[in-house]
Amino acid sequence: MTQLQTPAPPFHRLKLYYEKHEHAIDILAFVGGFVFDIALLDRIDAWSTIVQQAAYLVLIAVILLQMFFAEGKPPPELEGMFVFKRWYYTYRMAFVHFLLGTLLNLYTLFFFKSSSLFVSFAFMIGLVLLLMANESKRLKTIGLSFKFALFSLCLLSFCASIVPVFVGSIGMFVFMLSMLAGCIPLAVIYRRIRIHAPERVAQARRQVLVPFGVVLVGFLLLYLFRLIPPVPLSIPFIGVYHNVEHSQETFRLSHERPYWKIWHHGDQDFAAQPGDKIYVYFRIFSPARFSDQVLMRWYWKDQQGKWKLQDSIPIKIVGGREEGFRGYGLKSNYQPGDWKLQVETTDEREIGRVYFEVAAVPSAPRDFEVEMQ
Repeated sequence: MTQLQTPAPPFHRLKLYYEKHEHAIDILAFVGGFVFDIALLDRIDAWSTIVQQAAYLVLIAVILLQMFFAEGKPPPELEGMFVFKRWYYTYRMAFVHFLLGTLLNLYTLFFFKSSSLFVSFAFMIGLVLLLMANESKRLKTIGLSFKFALFSLCLLSFCASIVPVFVGSIGMFVFMLSMLAGCIPLAVIYRRIRIHAPERVAQARRQVLVPFGVVLVGFLLLYLFRLIPPVPLSIPFIGVYHNVEHSQETFRLSHERPYWKIWHHGDQDFAAQPGDKIYVYFRIFSPARFSDQVLMRWYWKDQQGKWKLQDSIPIKIVGGREEGFRGYGLKSNYQPGDWKLQVETTDEREIGRVYFEVAAVPSAPRDFEVEMQ
């Protein structure tokens, strides 16, 4: 008598396919999730973005706290358990790593947009490595200490980017205020452990407070060395021009850049005739109700190849405009050679820069191209 085999249910077949191609699917999911976050990334001050981050952090904290209390206890019997509860115990670890990965995606993008990679390269590499580590199968099996460290990183990144939005400015005081705000949720978690499981206080110090303290000290050291990008500010555009004219809502930018130098913004090869002035125009994004000051620092490279500060001009910025606050600075006293202009915050964290070369040329007729911004 022939016995017919019942085909496996679709979910089981899908699970078998995943187990067979797990490595390739994980890579595709990682890349796809990163691209998905780029496509849907909203303004840093958008309420939808703020609420999403806060909700993810609360969910991560609740799950990690539940896992902390359950650590060392026998695993629950899944048979006969309510379906949603069974799913929670089966997939809670994957869910935590999904939430952490999404948040790390967001902060990597926010910090990438908020500074020149010349300055924040080490910080960005660290974030990317942690983002990849969160997807590593080996690190997913490490205990709660690593997960609380990633949670601490996301929590402090959230505070460092959101507190300036609500305060309306940046600087050392605002950064310290954001770090203090990041300490409050960890203090609440630690107090809850002390109340409900006083016998686990030493474990809580080791698995919760120590990872948070390490991440916090790391943030403070990076800020001290000016390696923390100045979120929420960012410069989507900066260029060098022969003239900038402002009329009502429009800026007229005059340049003589060859059409094929599409990677240049304006006259980065600046042909200076007698009497010319160098204009640097920029757009800087800042949240609504944001009001602060930035510095335009002009540097010239001397014969020894060292950058020498030539001038520092403060500019008041006001946020809220979708395309960013528009401003410019000019320099009439200069000499031929290599130049760069850096836009920095008042606490000397770089937002963006542009390099250009000045060459003295004799007076001659010329025909400028005009861009409207």
